[in-house]
Amino acid sequence: MSTQPIRFFHRGRLVEVNDAAPTRTVLDWLREDARCTGTKEGCNEGDCGACTVVIGELPEHTDTPDAAVRGLGLRTVNACIQFLPTLHGKALFTVEDLKPAASSEMHPAQQAMVECHGSQCGFCTPGFVMSLWSTYERHAACGTRPSRQALADDLAGNLCRCTGYRPILDAGQRMFDLPVAQLDTAPVIEALRSVDRNDSFERPGFHAPKTLAALAALRERLPDARLLAGSTDVGLWVTKQFKELGEIIYVGDVTELKRVEARDGELWIGAGASLELAWRALAARWPELTDVWLRFASPPIRHAGTLGGNVANGSPIGDAPPVLMSLDALVELRRGERVRRMPLADFYVDYMSGGSAAGRPAAGARLQDQQALRLRHFSRVRGFLDRARRRGGATRPPGLRRHGRGGQARGPRRGGDHGPALDPGHRERGQGGFGGRLHAAHRPARQRHVPRAGRAELAAALLARDPAHEPAAGAGDQRLGRDAAHCRAGGGLT
Repeated sequence: MSTQPIRFFHRGRLVEVNDAAPTRTVLDWLREDARCTGTKEGCNEGDCGACTVVIGELPEHTDTPDAAVRGLGLRTVNACIQFLPTLHGKALFTVEDLKPAASSEMHPAQQAMVECHGSQCGFCTPGFVMSLWSTYERHAACGTRPSRQALADDLAGNLCRCTGYRPILDAGQRMFDLPVAQLDTAPVIEALRSVDRNDSFERPGFHAPKTLAALAALRERLPDARLLAGSTDVGLWVTKQFKELGEIIYVGDVTELKRVEARDGELWIGAGASLELAWRALAARWPELTDVWLRFASPPIRHAGTLGGNVANGSPIGDAPPVLMSLDALVELRRGERVRRMPLADFYVDYMSGGSAAGRPAAGARLQDQQALRLRHFSRVRGFLDRARRRGGATRPPGLRRHGRGGQARGPRRGGDHGPALDPGHRERGQGGFGGRLHAAHRPARQRHVPRAGRAELAAALLARDPAHEPAAGAGDQRLGRDAAHCRAGGGLT
């Protein structure tokens, strides 16, 4: 196998890296090799945002080609958990790129932080500035300004423990009052088009196929290889657990897996579609999911992570599976040329183990458009209740509900039609009641602070809450449409 250099745009030119290990992080390369120390290491697990950088891609290689900023797709990610080979054919922007070398003036995002006293110790400031820069470029491209709430959502992946967020949000608004300083995307686009991304990218220990057929063939050839998408979980195996991953198959370049589209009356979400794109599509059809979308991780994590990864990971506290289960989602698996569809509820076989563990990568998920939701949430018990209404007036008998639960058993679980036990007036208790049936059906995981029976009883109490006290359906609509001027071409509510 020929070794291809990792080629990406950085600091105004194409960079070639030949000797990086497959799991070398972007942050380590920046600080130790490129000597760009403006990007900081904080938590080293994608939580604090001190290492926030912006990735640029040609529109045809993104899952949102209509969201390009003057011909370039921009998204914030956490450099601490992104592996360097995944940058091949992309552009990397850091805080050092914001101030032109020939100018003494700071970028509006930086100048506004100074004027609004948005920094104290300064450790988190570069990450905040990069998130603000991404917002600035997106809105400046279409002549709009974000609301204060939209700014808060954009900065949800950046933590500050000194300044407080008010002056930082002030800076986010102030930067649009300063002289315009937009990114010149022309040289970036020209450089990226010179990098051949038509064929699979191969390096020792790292394989990046470009098509679904190539991925399926590669998976058959390397059945024990580690599948990698956004590395929002696998990245921590390296940075926190110091695991050796062995051969890696990166699925982030497979365009077919990034599609989100309507197919034969169903919503199809490709396994490689970003969490941001997937949740936007889900919330567009079920507005009740808007708050779930905006609270799911952070923008940098949602930009990198994938819905397929969240599902295939099999974590018992994964947030997406309970929602998808309550919508009767089907998951599509592929091995070679063989394709299998199965209910997501049947996918999980044990703790963090699903059908993909048997060598069948997830290709995508399908959901019927006519489902409706009611959401109930308490602590780590997720109850996502289908109100079981069908368009056209057909309904199921009163009291029959489906629900998905996470954080209780050894994996995500779907509840069936529990009949009168979910009626508001039905308050069975004890092992013979609804809580007892939940306990028997799903065997909640045992934890020191909450016994199994208590977790089942808690879920039963949550499911039995009076719907009259629940928010009205569509309560998320107002927030979803809170920012009508928030440039749709710039990526919705990111």
